[in-house]
Order: sequence, then C-alpha cells, then structure tokens
Amino acid sequence: MKNFTPTGSCPVRDVLCRLGDKWSMLVLLTLNANGVMRFSEIHRTLGDISHRMLTVTLRMLETDGMIRREVYAEVPPRVEYRLTERGGSLLPHIFGLVEWAEANKEAILDGRRRS
Repeated sequence: MKNFTPTGSCPVRDVLCRLGDKWSMLVLLTLNANGVMRFSEIHRTLGDISHRMLTVTLRMLETDGMIRREVYAEVPPRVEYRLTERGGSLLPHIFGLVEWAEANKEAILDGRRRS
C-alpha cells in the first residue's frame, strides 16, 4: 500500500500543498498564455487577487523554480516574470486538470445544487 506520510518526505503531499492553493496554477497558466509579464500585468489578468497574495504566490513559485523573476536596473525598477523549464514541464498536467474540470463542471455543479 502506498503511504502518503505527513513527515515532509512525501513528494505528492508537498507538491499538492504548494500548487493546490487558489492562485498558483492560475499564475502559471497566465504566464504560459502571455509569456513574459510584469507584476501589474499579471495582477490585471487575474483581476481579483490582492497585491499581497500575488507577491506571496510569485515568491513561492520562484522559490520552487517554477518561474523566474528578473529585475532590471532602471528607474523606476522593472521586474519581469516568466516560466522556467520546470514550470513549463508542469503545464501538460495542469492542462489535463483544466480539461477534466471543464468536462465535469456541470455535473459537479448539479451535484452541489442537489445537496
């Protein structure tokens, strides 16, 4: 039997914890769809994310090597974000989840309405 231990050594638990929040996958999908983006462009694209939450999400994704943050020595400073190879390698799996969600959305919503 496969054991998904909470000791920090379970890669499935670790990845789901990091990417299972409300914003991480949406940020990755946004960067994939639009290429290199500035903070304000990402914020505008997502719409209802706070500046603080976007900052936290971008830092986490950068720490995990999913995105790259590049700061340009200009006045005012320019910061751009882009997917890394690791972030890009996750996209086919996210696309599968998106397709599944779209295919099952109505049935799931019907089930929720009946509950």
